[in-house]
Amino acid sequence: MKLKFDWFLTGMVLAVLLAWAFPGPGAEGGWLHAHVLNKIGVALIFFLNGAGLSFAALKAGALHWRLHTVVQAATFVVFPLVGWAVYVVGGEMLPAALGLGVFFLCALPSTVSSSVAMTSAARGNVPAAVFNATLSSLLGVFLTPLWVGLALGGDATAAGSVGGVILDLVVWLVLPLIAGQLSRPWLADFVKRHKQGVHLIDRGTILLIIYTSFCDSVKRGVWSGQGWQTVGLSLVAAAALFALVFWVVAWACGRLGFSTEDRIAAIFCGSKKSLAAGVPMAQLIFAGDARLGVILLPLLIYHPLQLVICGLLAGRWARR
Repeated sequence: MKLKFDWFLTGMVLAVLLAWAFPGPGAEGGWLHAHVLNKIGVALIFFLNGAGLSFAALKAGALHWRLHTVVQAATFVVFPLVGWAVYVVGGEMLPAALGLGVFFLCALPSTVSSSVAMTSAARGNVPAAVFNATLSSLLGVFLTPLWVGLALGGDATAAGSVGGVILDLVVWLVLPLIAGQLSRPWLADFVKRHKQGVHLIDRGTILLIIYTSFCDSVKRGVWSGQGWQTVGLSLVAAAALFALVFWVVAWACGRLGFSTEDRIAAIFCGSKKSLAAGVPMAQLIFAGDARLGVILLPLLIYHPLQLVICGLLAGRWARR
């Protein structure tokens, strides 16, 4: 399979480098006023997602409950339990912020667009992929902060006031998502016609949040003494997580006698984690935490890793 240039992955690298070189504008007190700009960006992302989210496609795959159970259990049970073990048991081997980042990655919902695109490319069960990816995205708004809150046990340094976090999530994620859904009679066609423009706004906002998140950590010296060792540990953790969950989902599909098409959909939906949802959620859940850049690092590594591996698998399975 020929790998194509991805401006978004390149943009993530550039955003991190820019934060290292010029942390002032995006850090707390900087002229970008990141604490306000990021929340507006988060609301915009979820409003556009709500306006473009159609439930019509869900009906086609809604009845395959065994497949849905495998995918959602992998996303919101297996992944978080593994992440919790890394966070608690591996606390002495990993920096605290990195362990928290691994757990946060594990608590996130699956991707929507890439899960469906990979399933389609591999000739899998596309309606089931659409249903599971969309359901995962909706459940994640509630289950991801719940998992983080349970794991942290009210650690104010890591996640702030639980009540405040929930209120922030409702105001900046849930309400814009609902508003987007309610606006579908007027905006659905517009969003569909300008899909590339919406995609550009979505990805551009995420790059801005990545930049400002790393600005704070650089300016406050969070990265001092960590460097490439932290990046290496994140890479190993991301690769191990993907391999473990991939095997668990494949094993479950085999035990349940799934068809090849259902197995493809389950693996692609159950092994992925959403950068598009993860970065805005982290900005709200860990608001004010100087370690946010380190916390996001496992997610920033897992995202391109899952795309490369699943892309190669999609090309291989498409030739069956």
